[in-house]
Amino acid sequence: MTTVAAADPRADAAFMAAALSLSARNLGDVWPNPSVGCVLVKDGVVVGRGWTASGGRPHAETIALDRAGPKANGATAYVTLEPCSHHGRTPPCADALIEAGISRVVVATTDPDSRVSGRGIAKLKAAGVIVEVGLSKGEADRLNAGHFLRAKHNRPFFALKVAASLDGRIALANGDSKWITAPPARRAVQALRARFDAILIGSGTALADDPLLTCRLDGYSGRAKVRIVLDRRLRLSMNSRLVTTAKDIPTWVVTADVGPKAESLAAQGVEVITAGADMPVQTVGELLASRGLTRVLVEGGSAVAGSFLKGEMVDEIAWFTAPVLIGGDGLAAVGELSASHIGAIPTFRRCENLVFAFDTLDMLVRKGP
Repeated sequence: MTTVAAADPRADAAFMAAALSLSARNLGDVWPNPSVGCVLVKDGVVVGRGWTASGGRPHAETIALDRAGPKANGATAYVTLEPCSHHGRTPPCADALIEAGISRVVVATTDPDSRVSGRGIAKLKAAGVIVEVGLSKGEADRLNAGHFLRAKHNRPFFALKVAASLDGRIALANGDSKWITAPPARRAVQALRARFDAILIGSGTALADDPLLTCRLDGYSGRAKVRIVLDRRLRLSMNSRLVTTAKDIPTWVVTADVGPKAESLAAQGVEVITAGADMPVQTVGELLASRGLTRVLVEGGSAVAGSFLKGEMVDEIAWFTAPVLIGGDGLAAVGELSASHIGAIPTFRRCENLVFAFDTLDMLVRKGP
């Protein structure tokens, strides 16, 4: 292998930042795999770039190596997640890096997947490749949160999206809710949907709004989002847009009912998933993770939001606020949480605040212990 020049910390940080930017490109479109970015650099020049393709394959390293060709020999690879070391549908990325003659690999964070979990790094080191781990780990961990939660806790990353009035209401007393926020904020919701594998609602929202739950972001060309309805009693209408488009767009209904209507829904292309009589959100999370989902956007309604918050299953909140008041007779954004004291309420911290015309968006993440 070519001798590796002394590392330049500033250059390393810049190239890893580029790799992280690449890894974010297909976030929400690569499940069940993580979204990874890879930049190959030789003599200070980028010779190959790659990011996980739609559907999870090819992997970022494979794409970058293909683009670099012979120039990969002696190069440094900046990878946002530990290269895989196991044989799946494609050969291990660690082997591909070794065979291409990569001299040094800078890894942002390790992979907790039991099939990898340090083995990729060990394989590279055993082959004489210089390996450095931990550069920009925080950012990489954030981008890989869904993959990590699925690998370690058998559930996806859940984000709650709310569009509410100043007094925290999402609909009038008669159920009218279109539209609380203005078009710029609603376009931002489409951008948010693009970064998730699936969109989840409750049966009440499905009945009230008859939503399509698609990603209508201009220029979006990724896979259709999985549409999930929590519907304990299978109230979803056979004539709803969700059901009538289920053969073209993946649609899952999670229920406690396995009667004749379940068979009718299945005949229309709906995947009916049984989650037990009580349908605890923890069980829902396990069922979704077992089907490969890593990132799920919870869009309502009030009872569903309350259930996920009460079950400590909300990792992030995207709270859109419109400068309007609905009043106490309106529908609250969050259902009952049954907290017995202030110390028991869900607590988040604001990490970003954006303004869309007259509306605002607060991005919040769950506070740790």
